[in-house]
Amino acid sequence: MTLVTIYGRTGCHLCEEALSVLQSMQGELNFEIQEILIDGSEELEKLYGEKIPVTQIDGTHHDFWRVDPERFRSSLEKHRQHQ
Repeated sequence: MTLVTIYGRTGCHLCEEALSVLQSMQGELNFEIQEILIDGSEELEKLYGEKIPVTQIDGTHHDFWRVDPERFRSSLEKHRQHQ
């Protein structure tokens, strides 16, 4: 199953919104969601600090700041075609 990872912070409204969008599409598009909070991780803060939320599809960068449903759907389909 495809794993969608979302990197975010505690109390981040954009992160909560992005997670909500992903959850609303999860049943239809059949993927798992893994949420990783970067709070307190120097390495993750360095990588993603100002770009959160950051989304990845099976470990491949998808987008940052917001999840656009149509763009996500298209990226997920392309990813699955190349597996």
